[in-house]
Amino acid sequence: MGNGGKKIRLSFNSPVILGFTLACFIVLILDKVTGSASTRAFFSVYRSSLASPFTYIRFFGHVLGHASWDHFFGNIMMLLVVGPLLEEKYGSANILFVILTTALVTGVINFIFFPHVQLLGASGVVFAFILLASLTSIEEEKIPLTFILVALIYIGQQVYDGIFIRDNVSNLTHILGGIVGSGLGYVMNKNKMNRY
Repeated sequence: MGNGGKKIRLSFNSPVILGFTLACFIVLILDKVTGSASTRAFFSVYRSSLASPFTYIRFFGHVLGHASWDHFFGNIMMLLVVGPLLEEKYGSANILFVILTTALVTGVINFIFFPHVQLLGASGVVFAFILLASLTSIEEEKIPLTFILVALIYIGQQVYDGIFIRDNVSNLTHILGGIVGSGLGYVMNKNKMNRY
C-alpha cells in the first residue's frame, strides 16, 4: 500500500525498450538451447548469399543476438538506463526507427566490408542511444557542449581501441551507431522545434 491507501502499480513505461530487452533475452536462451545454431541462422551478420531470405533477416536480427550473458548484461543495462528516457521524449515509433536504422546500417556495412566477421549484439544501438541522449537538450542553432564531449570521448575511444587494441569488439559498429544516433537525434529535434 502506498500513501493514503493507494496501491502502487507497475508501469509498462517503455514498450519498445522493454520489448527489445525481452527479445534479446529470449534470443540468448535460444542460443544456449540450440548450441548457437539459432544465433548463426538469424541473429548475427556475416557474408552470405543475397539470394537467401535469411541474409535480410540477419541485417536486422543481429542486434538481438549476444555471444554471452556478460555481453547481454553489458548492453542491456545501458539500454535500460538511457532508452526509457529517450522513448518518453521522442515516442515509441521514433525509438523503434532508431533501432531498426542502426541495425540495418551496421549490418550492411559489416556484410560488405567484413565478410569473415560475425557481428552480433546491441552495442551499436547502445551507442546510438548514448549520442541521441546527449542531443536531447539541443536548441535552434545551438549544439550542447555535452554532445561534443560525449561524441569526442565515446567515438575517440572507439577509434583508439580499433587502432591500438585488438579485441573481439566491433569498434566500427559503435562508431556507426553513434553516427546514426547523432544524425537521427538532430533530425528529430529539428522537426520538434519546427512544430512549435
